[in-house]
Amino acid sequence: MIYLLLFWEFAKISVVCVGGGYASMPLIQASVVDGYRWLTLKEFIDIFTISQMTPGPIGINAATFAGMKIAGLPGAISATMGFVTPSLFLCILLAKIMFKYGSLGAIHGILNGLRPAVIALIAAACISFVLLAVWNTEEMPTDFFETLDGKGLIILIGALIAARMKVGTIKLLVACGVAGLLLGFVM
Repeated sequence: MIYLLLFWEFAKISVVCVGGGYASMPLIQASVVDGYRWLTLKEFIDIFTISQMTPGPIGINAATFAGMKIAGLPGAISATMGFVTPSLFLCILLAKIMFKYGSLGAIHGILNGLRPAVIALIAAACISFVLLAVWNTEEMPTDFFETLDGKGLIILIGALIAARMKVGTIKLLVACGVAGLLLGFVM
């Protein structure tokens, strides 16, 4: 039963996920962390991190890793197939529509309207991740300085600077992992 539920949940996410893998993260979080409580937010962020580091689309990677964590290899297969199947059919349908009607102004208007929504979804996920990384909480902290995690803040600021300087993703992730290890010994 868990396998069908995983397939169904990730299929629903896939159908409404507009904007790629990063936009799917809040939807996956809402299902597996907030809804069913299959994973904690910390486990989900770990999955999100690993999904970025492994080759392939981040949404599919996240579905696979979440399914594996929740129900082993069959869970990974169920979640992945649930995430991929609707997208496959929707992509084929949208490709046909874009090929035939892509030059229409209405199509461009719809796409322009969806862009801000995608940014909002990504920003919402970022806020949750920053709260957990820097304050070790899922909610907005009442006392910012008392619960502040100095290591998390240092790594976050360093990572933002490195990302702005266009340091490669793999180098950035490795450097942050090393920094976390070293700061764990010092702080």
